[in-house]
Amino acid sequence: MKLQQLRYIWEVSRHDLNVSATAELLYTSQPGVSKQIRLLEDELGVQIFQRTGKHLTDVTPAGRAIIDLAGRIMAEVDNIKRVAQEHGDHKRGSLTIATTHTQARYVLPAIIKAFVAKYPEVTLHMHQGTPMQIAELAAEHVVDFAIATEAMEYFDDLVMLPCYRWNRSVIVPKGHPLLEVAPLTLEAIAEYPLVTYVFGFTGRSQLDYAFQARGLTPRVVFTAVDADVIKTYVRLGLGAGIVATLAMDAEQDDDLVAIDASHLFEASVTKIGFRRGSFLRGYMFDFMRLFAPHLTREFVENVLAQPTKADMDTLCATLELPVH
Repeated sequence: MKLQQLRYIWEVSRHDLNVSATAELLYTSQPGVSKQIRLLEDELGVQIFQRTGKHLTDVTPAGRAIIDLAGRIMAEVDNIKRVAQEHGDHKRGSLTIATTHTQARYVLPAIIKAFVAKYPEVTLHMHQGTPMQIAELAAEHVVDFAIATEAMEYFDDLVMLPCYRWNRSVIVPKGHPLLEVAPLTLEAIAEYPLVTYVFGFTGRSQLDYAFQARGLTPRVVFTAVDADVIKTYVRLGLGAGIVATLAMDAEQDDDLVAIDASHLFEASVTKIGFRRGSFLRGYMFDFMRLFAPHLTREFVENVLAQPTKADMDTLCATLELPVH
C-alpha cells in the first residue's frame, strides 16, 4: 500500500469519480491513476469503486470506509508538513479560507489587510460558496478555515468557534411606506414583496422562523446569495430587502434607507470552523485573533483540549460575543 494510492482514491472520490479530472489535478496520467487504484484494490482484496466498463460509477460500502480513512491519513500528512514548516519558517506558508460573499465583501477586507501586513510571505486563497459548500470544504480539508453562519453544525468533524453576533435590517428606497411604520412589525413587512437571501444562506433560517412563529407567510419574490445583488433589485423596485445590517455601506448605499429589524429577528452567530485534528500554525492562530479578538491562542487550545464536542460547545458558550 502506497501513500500515492491513498491520495488517488481520496481525490477521485472528491471529484465525482472522474479519473481524468483527478489525473489532471494531480499532474499525472489517467491510465496511471486507474492502474494504481486497481493495484490497491488487488492488494486489499476488495473493490473500492463500482464500475461500468472503464468508468467508475459508485463507491462500494467497503470503499466508503477505506476512503474515509484515506482522507484522515491525507490530513495527517498535511499536518506533518505544517509542523515542519512551522519549525522551518514560521512566517512563510499558505492560508485558505472558504466564506460567503457577505463576509468576503464587508467583514474580511480589513482583517486580511492587517494579516498581510504582518505575514507578507503567507499566500492567501479565498473560496466563496454556500454555507453547506463552505463547511464541506473544511470537513474535507480542502480549506484551512470555514467562515459562515449556517450549516457548519451538520459536520461533526469541524471545530466551530463563535466570532460575533449580527442581525438584520429592512432596506427600502427613500419614500417607501414602511418608513412610516414605527415601530416596524413583521405584519407590516409581510404586506410587501420581499427580496432576501436564499434559504440556508446568511442566517435566512432565522428570518423564516420569525415569520412562521407569527403565523405569517412572507411574499419572497426574489432570492440571491449576494447582498449586493439583493440591494440592486430593491433599487429596481422588486420589493423591500432584508439583509445583514453589516452589509450596508453608508456611502455606496446612500440611496437606500436601512430600518433596524433586530427587535424582530433572533440574532445569528458567525463562526469560524476547521477540521478537528488539524495542526494550526502560528499565523493561523493570529488570523483567528484578528477576526475575533476573543479567540486567543490560549482559549482555542483550551477548546481543543476538551474531550467531547459538547464540552467544546459549553466552553464556547461562556464567551461574550461582540455585535456587528
